[in-house]
Amino acid sequence: MTTLVTGAAGFIGYHAAKAQLEAGEDVVGIDNLNAYYDPALKQARLDELARFPGFRFEKMDLADDSAVLGLVRDVRPGRILHLGAQAGVRYSLEAPFAYARSNLLGHLSILEAARHLGDALDHLVYASSSSVYGERSAVPFRESDPASSPNSLYAATKRSDELMSAAYCNLYDIPATGLRFFTVYGPWGRPDMAYWLFAEAMMEGRPIKVFNNGDMERDFTFIDDIIEALSRILADSPARGRHAVYNIGGSSPVRLMDMIQALERELGVEAEKIMLPMQPGDVSRTCADTSRLEADYGYKPSVGIEAGLKAFAEWFKVWRAR
Repeated sequence: MTTLVTGAAGFIGYHAAKAQLEAGEDVVGIDNLNAYYDPALKQARLDELARFPGFRFEKMDLADDSAVLGLVRDVRPGRILHLGAQAGVRYSLEAPFAYARSNLLGHLSILEAARHLGDALDHLVYASSSSVYGERSAVPFRESDPASSPNSLYAATKRSDELMSAAYCNLYDIPATGLRFFTVYGPWGRPDMAYWLFAEAMMEGRPIKVFNNGDMERDFTFIDDIIEALSRILADSPARGRHAVYNIGGSSPVRLMDMIQALERELGVEAEKIMLPMQPGDVSRTCADTSRLEADYGYKPSVGIEAGLKAFAEWFKVWRAR
């Protein structure tokens, strides 16, 4: 079966496409290779995927609905894994229209393409975000909790994607599942995320910026846990018209200062820290309730921050040497 993977040159998209290819599936990847972060990293991921004979790549803007529909009609994928989006909470304050184009129009393009596939589509799985929960004092976050007070435009676009998907499932009998990812990290990660920014600064002898004076907690989720859960969900063939949302997180929030200390140990460098106030759009803590994921798919993320950062640090040193 052919799987269409959007955002195939991205962090999660690369790992997800690789997992499908290793399982013997054909993958058609889409990405616009924008310059939000180093395009060389995105190209390096694609080079890794190109080693598989079942991989085909199309450079494409998801907001170009006619191009997306044309490709889908040509490929006729049995599954769509929609991971392409404009990422980043803080950047959404600087470039809001990039989020409207990629996360709203791009998502609509995929929904329209899925509608035209009809019964040929077994499953549409798409990326949402833990950001949809906003600032909450009650933890853990459950899928049944209200998600009506986003702290950023990025979060608002992701919640909008969920609502649009629910509408399309009701209207056109599309089987779709949204995945609320919680702070994904690991090898081949994103250079805009805190753990990478910290590692880069520490290796270069620069100070790191610690927001909210370090009083933050994140439900860090290692990439292998994300891919295992995602693969199980993608392989499912839910009832037509069903729309579901799942948290995918480690369920063990880590204090920001503890994460920094673990990274210091793995890199063998003590970071100089600049303590700063909370940044607009950020939230103080995240924590996933994954009981729905466990009940429906028999999986619970299990990789701890020490093991996960060790794997990242080992890869990061090799990447920097390149």
